[in-house]
Amino acid sequence: MNIVFAGTPAFACPTLTALRGAGYPIVAVLTQPDRPAGRGRKLTPTPVKTLATELAIPVHTPEDGAAAERIVREYRPDVLVVVAYGLILPARLLAIPRFGCLNIHASLLPRWRGAAPIARAIEAGDTQTGITIMRLDEGLDTGPMLAHATTDIGPADTTSILGDRLARLGPETLLPVLDALGRGMSVPEVAQPATGATYARKLRKEEGVIDWQREALALDRQIRALTPWPEARTVIDGIATKICAARAVETEREPAPGVVLQVKPNLLIGTGRGALCVTSLQAANGRAQAAASFLQAHPLRPGDRIG
Repeated sequence: MNIVFAGTPAFACPTLTALRGAGYPIVAVLTQPDRPAGRGRKLTPTPVKTLATELAIPVHTPEDGAAAERIVREYRPDVLVVVAYGLILPARLLAIPRFGCLNIHASLLPRWRGAAPIARAIEAGDTQTGITIMRLDEGLDTGPMLAHATTDIGPADTTSILGDRLARLGPETLLPVLDALGRGMSVPEVAQPATGATYARKLRKEEGVIDWQREALALDRQIRALTPWPEARTVIDGIATKICAARAVETEREPAPGVVLQVKPNLLIGTGRGALCVTSLQAANGRAQAAASFLQAHPLRPGDRIG
């Protein structure tokens, strides 16, 4: 089967690699245009564009759905595989491929439709998530499901860690579906349940500000959900500081939110309920450090208030 692949971030790269490794002819790749990135705001290609170039696959960067439709119509693929592409595809495009447009979505649909399903699952305290292979329709992640696979969300999983695991699980779940379609076998499609749908809204930078009035468990999940972006942050010793790693701990009595409870052997900070044991921090324009090293440069004492 000839495939056109549409994807943008690093999350999509394992699928592109797996499709090539499985011998599928990938006739073209669609990805987002180069964007400014880094301190120098230099135009930077997407991870998918970089990989596709290395694999000598033609790359296209349409600015809108109409342009994407023209490109797909030119290639007339048997199937369009979509992984975190980031562009709404028009209905006329969805009708072009012989086997339709298959999307790898990083949640167990209908829970967490939308842009940030991995982060929102961690933030909400979900204990399980997974991959859903769905056929794209005109709705937002509302199409029928062809396959799914599950994975547990561990207490130390960040969006980065869980995302890497799901990125590998995606092609493992997709390839049997493509194999069945290519052999002319019937692949059952299941409509998404009418209940249980939630929306994973896009992450915003302002979500990173820590509110010490919240309970420690919620802050634990916030920190993990916002790693690697936009990262959880507070103010310590007058300096903007990122909280890179922490865990919720219980306390004998309710502490004052945002007050340092102890600095040795661990940095404990009071919250609205329980305390946060902070193990790694990063001062503005610095590097991530273990809490003990950070405190050597930015000494704190029990009773100090932060935030």
